[in-house]
Amino acid sequence: MSFDACKSLVKSGDPDRYLSARSAPAEGHKALMAIYAVNLEIARAPWASQEPLVAQMRLRWWGDEIAKIYRGEVVNSHEILPALREVIFDHNLPQTLFESLVEARHFDIFSDPHASIEAFNAYIDATAGSVMELAARALGAGPDALPTLRDFAYASGVASLMRAAPALIARGRAPLPEDMETIIAEALSRLRAARANRAAMPKAATPALLAGWRASAALTEAQKRPHSIAAGLLEESPARKMASLRWRTLTGRW
Repeated sequence: MSFDACKSLVKSGDPDRYLSARSAPAEGHKALMAIYAVNLEIARAPWASQEPLVAQMRLRWWGDEIAKIYRGEVVNSHEILPALREVIFDHNLPQTLFESLVEARHFDIFSDPHASIEAFNAYIDATAGSVMELAARALGAGPDALPTLRDFAYASGVASLMRAAPALIARGRAPLPEDMETIIAEALSRLRAARANRAAMPKAATPALLAGWRASAALTEAQKRPHSIAAGLLEESPARKMASLRWRTLTGRW
């Protein structure tokens, strides 16, 4: 039932990752659902309350519960944690990736902007990068694949955050640096680098990278028309979005 709860959470709360994971084999799909579900809950924690202390406590709770798993304790305090425990030990997932993910989400509690482009890049690496690495590791990616994966995760994370930016700004947050031209150029450069090194990524890990299937379209549009970010114009039509996913799934060309 714990894996069913993960699937339900991801389907409703993170539809892009849910759709991209459908190409994974059964066991791999279950692993992805557990990873994406805990990521979703951690990402939601900063919004648990308008009181920063309450949101900080919620993030700390997730960090503590995951730490219990690594200490070998049985955790049933949330319906998705038994599934996560199984995936962590089945695939030897590093605790540091979860720690980075929880720590980075403290930024989302407050309205202050990132202190620098370097701080923004570290946030993308710790959020989008950690999640994609966990997913790829669960599908068999080894150390040799990580540089390629991290390049692609950066591009995917920047694109995803740009799409979410209008809603976040409306809620009083400052998710993007002022110099988005530099960020977008870096993201496109790393996207090209990742795709040039596809051979470094095992084919079994493809569903993990398909989570970023919309990156190229969003980054290209934002570079051509920077105003499209704040205007919320980076969303493709449902038909175009699904056609792109089908093509990338069939060809394996994330």
